[in-house]
Amino acid sequence: MSNDITRQIILDTETTGINRLGIHYEKHRIIEIGAVEIVNRRLTGSQFHIYLKPNRLIDLEAFNVHGISDEFLADKPVFADVADEFLDFIRGSELVIHNAPFDIGFIDYELGMLGRGIAKINTFCLVTDSLQLARKIFPGKRNNLDALCDRYLINNSQRKLHSALYDAKILADVFLLMTGGQTLIPFDMVAQEQHEINSISIQRMNRAKTSLKVIYASNEEVLAHNQQLDLVQKKSGSCLWRRINS
Repeated sequence: MSNDITRQIILDTETTGINRLGIHYEKHRIIEIGAVEIVNRRLTGSQFHIYLKPNRLIDLEAFNVHGISDEFLADKPVFADVADEFLDFIRGSELVIHNAPFDIGFIDYELGMLGRGIAKINTFCLVTDSLQLARKIFPGKRNNLDALCDRYLINNSQRKLHSALYDAKILADVFLLMTGGQTLIPFDMVAQEQHEINSISIQRMNRAKTSLKVIYASNEEVLAHNQQLDLVQKKSGSCLWRRINS
């Protein structure tokens, strides 16, 4: 058994928009990054979350998805202010992202705009696209995050709008279940569920009694049965049936 530590970062971003033609991230910027840490298939509670000032207006189409306004971001840091902290958090990990090419494209674009010669993300992180993984597991089905939550019975009722951190937390649950593991259930949740179970009265079903006909062995069948048991006892020196039923 391997003792290697597996560190995974489940990551999501929100952006100012997406280009319909050409490179999807060009001239658009990241406005929110949310990421949670998993070590050896356990959520550690460590996370990275930041809102960013993009220095450009947010497209109406994108605003309708995430609800993050230009006014809200006016006093937030720019990507350059948090780049080193962000890179320290993800470096050397396996990044798990739903539709990874979208987010990685934006992140690499932001890093390139810093002008510091920082290599692309996939040179120092393993990138796993959970959308591609879902498509292999559920071919021909809808595999967006909402559909996967429904499939795995994950409560996403608070997901009225997209949120990078909230979506990363949901994706962490989905990913662990998709890859054969399970998430840790808080003890208070277990206690609550047990209380709910105990408070439910047992409902019994009354079924009409049926009379079953009993057919006994004939004398000939009893004789043949005993002859067979004699043969078993002669060959093995013991007959378990007779010991049990004596």
